[in-house]
Amino acid sequence: MMRVASAVPSVNVADVDFNVEKIGQCIEAARKAGAQLLVLPELCITAYTCADLFGNELLLDAAEKGIQTLCEMTRDHGMMMIVGAPLRKGASLFNCAVVMQNGHVLGVVPKTYIPNYKEFYEKRWFAGAHQAFSYPVITIAGEDVPFGSDLIFDAGKAKIAIDVCEDLWTPIPPSTLAALRGANVLVNLSASDELVGKHENLIDLVKHQSRQCIAAYVYSSAGYGESSTDLVFAGNAVIAENGEMLKEGERFSLKAQLQVADIDLDALNNERRVNGSFADNAMRSMRPFRMVPVALCEAPDYETVDLLRPVRRLPFVPQEKSRLMSRCHEIVNIQTQGLMRRMEHTHIDKLVIGVSGGIDSTLALMVATRAYDRLGYDRKNIYGITMPGFGTTDRTYNNALELMKALGITVKEISIAAAVTQHFKDIEHDIANHDVTYENSQARERTQILMDFANKINALVLGTGDLSELALGWATYNGDHMSMYNVNGSIPKTLARHLVMWFATESEASNPNSLVIHETLLDVLETPISPELTPANEKGEIQQKTEDLVGPYELHDFFLYYMLRYGYSPRKIFLLANVAFKGSYDRATIKKWLTKFMWRFFSQQFKRSCLPDGPKVGCVSLSPRGDWRMPSDAAAALWVKECDAL
Repeated sequence: MMRVASAVPSVNVADVDFNVEKIGQCIEAARKAGAQLLVLPELCITAYTCADLFGNELLLDAAEKGIQTLCEMTRDHGMMMIVGAPLRKGASLFNCAVVMQNGHVLGVVPKTYIPNYKEFYEKRWFAGAHQAFSYPVITIAGEDVPFGSDLIFDAGKAKIAIDVCEDLWTPIPPSTLAALRGANVLVNLSASDELVGKHENLIDLVKHQSRQCIAAYVYSSAGYGESSTDLVFAGNAVIAENGEMLKEGERFSLKAQLQVADIDLDALNNERRVNGSFADNAMRSMRPFRMVPVALCEAPDYETVDLLRPVRRLPFVPQEKSRLMSRCHEIVNIQTQGLMRRMEHTHIDKLVIGVSGGIDSTLALMVATRAYDRLGYDRKNIYGITMPGFGTTDRTYNNALELMKALGITVKEISIAAAVTQHFKDIEHDIANHDVTYENSQARERTQILMDFANKINALVLGTGDLSELALGWATYNGDHMSMYNVNGSIPKTLARHLVMWFATESEASNPNSLVIHETLLDVLETPISPELTPANEKGEIQQKTEDLVGPYELHDFFLYYMLRYGYSPRKIFLLANVAFKGSYDRATIKKWLTKFMWRFFSQQFKRSCLPDGPKVGCVSLSPRGDWRMPSDAAAALWVKECDAL
């Protein structure tokens, strides 16, 4: 992690002493917050709106003295600071970002693109970076330091590059070229005025640039105190990472503001490693950059200090309700269209699906009816088979029947009790021994029924198992593990719940059974997750609860996301999980299930190596033909050992 800060200080136009004092207050606040990098607005040492005063020697001399004063403020700590100031070189004046640390200026980056249209007329005072190419160094406080728009500040995992305001609004910002040469923390010192609708464009632009460059983007823009002769500056302190907003300050504030966030360098660097197109694009970028070494101060101890970034408990599930509903609609369409294409390709108009009354089979059934409606097929050609066994409860049994009848599909009931009892006799297994043989025999019998019945009527068997079960290997090999097409294969359990809720919310008003469908779906969501392979308790209630055996799915989905999406180690996943689930699970519980997850994930790869086809719907998938290729013989020792040491 790297802790970064964006500050908007109070300013007075052309009052350098006042501005330096206020910038100093931002430095102290950022230092207390544990920031390793502080970004301040464009030209904030003098203020941006000095206009023709930029041609006055007294103001420019004062700005250089102000830089020296600010340098002294950084002497006692290793925080890197980037501040905006006008600086002279040769016969030109440059709008610069000055990089300081430990009492020294490390380098100066001039603004590349100088706007001279509409309300901007900076070319009246400033030269662009192209005019600085003949000046590779600039002298500040008696020291020669690197000067130019070709600088990247190298702090190990963090490599920092700089845009100045207008640079971001161009087709190819300088930070894009720097990102292709390794920069992953991009900053922008800005003085962007406020216009109706402009802020939304700015936020979209910052997020887009951070996503396109697979980088963090730290943006600081001038605020209250700038001249309002013709323009108003509202102050923007914004921090984004790979397309997601981490922090955004309050606009139109009369007070100085500071926004602090923790950038995840591991996530950015891993994303670049696995994104081959980014590396290919970098090969085509021939512009050379100079690396300026930087030794950042240490990051905070995140075991004892709060992490200043959002860590969502359910990373597969959007937080905002409107976005969640939109996402569910999109996912269902992906599932539906995948199934439609498979059925059209095979010239088969019949489906067989095992309906248990649980979340996964319910979701697959709802997707199937949607696909049939769009294809114009008769729903009666969906054969829903409920197969009660030794652990089936009245609740799941009745929900399965009610839902199938209300949806208008063909309902079949085939008990597996007699067949499995005979099977136990054949293999000489004691029916009173409720071990893995007892459980898996039932799962395989159900799959045999589905497959054989599908052969009989020339149908496809629709799979129902989800991504979370595949990650844990919580499926019977060649039992519920197998099907002819699986629409749920990349749906994690935490997301499946919301998709079923979406179907409950979106029930067709034209269907006379819509109320029954709605109420049944809600009861399915309230039912404990269980394979129902061992007998119910004396009250007829589910006794075998999956999450009691393998752990909470919200934890396992969290572990799965960060392990596959970013390649995190157990140690980092443990850190993030303790932040996300604080107050819900203690550290010992999280460690227990994280260790269990790692062990099961590695040991169960053989089941994932032969999965049926099914559509990918999100950024994490375990398909052996798509996202995840892992040998079944890979050892878990390294990961389990790190778990043990937590």
